[in-house]
Amino acid sequence: MRVALLQVAYGDDEPLADRVERVIRWIRELEAADLVVLPELWAHGGFASTTWDATAEPINGPIVEQMAAVARDAGVWLHAGSIIERAADDADQGAEGRGLWNTSVLLSPHGSVHKTYRKIHRFGFGDGEPRLLEAGTEIAIAELAHAGRANRIGLATCYDLRFPELFRELGDLGVDVIVLPAAWPMPRVEHWRLLGRARALENQTWVLQCNTAGTHSGIEMGGHSQVVAPTGEVVAELGADEDVLFADIDLNLVASVRANFPVLADRRM
Repeated sequence: MRVALLQVAYGDDEPLADRVERVIRWIRELEAADLVVLPELWAHGGFASTTWDATAEPINGPIVEQMAAVARDAGVWLHAGSIIERAADDADQGAEGRGLWNTSVLLSPHGSVHKTYRKIHRFGFGDGEPRLLEAGTEIAIAELAHAGRANRIGLATCYDLRFPELFRELGDLGVDVIVLPAAWPMPRVEHWRLLGRARALENQTWVLQCNTAGTHSGIEMGGHSQVVAPTGEVVAELGADEDVLFADIDLNLVASVRANFPVLADRRM
């Protein structure tokens, strides 16, 4: 499977609509790929918490609709990063009644919403996401058809990377690939690189990490999107600037690694 991770860079001076249009053009001009991945909150702003409520929209809102049209026109699986999702007035507003989530969206080549994932672990130590957003409560696994087989894709988002129990459960559920969009800052970029390798190695699965670049809300973003094999090897990585990362991943490698080094069978806890 050929994957393309779009490491979007932006600042505070670029309006949301302009950024969406720019990314749409980028995807349309992209060379062929089977799965395209965008970062966390690339449109709404990963640290722009003061505007999240004003820019939030439902899953069938304009950002996802535009991304769905691009996926359909290009005939690709498109992980559209995440949006600030607003629940409908007559829908469940979450345990804390806020009705807002950090929600990742996977779109099919037909332009339909194939799977969504509401971020379980909220970053901010009581501020930011914990203060403004609801916590997701459900693990998300998508069946992605490619090359005549159904591939199990696990979804996670940014801060989730620090919680290995989530990734262990995804691994136990038989995923081949874990897709992780993020808005991870530069001061902790070595954590990002190390934890991605650890999550791939300990669960013997592919991990696709798509981060943000640029500086917004006074925060320098870390970039360094990477593709990590089930062996823990980084097979492709970007630097700190806006760029696209292409990689060809062998989906059969997961079963091969697990058979040749069956460490997971020795677990006792």
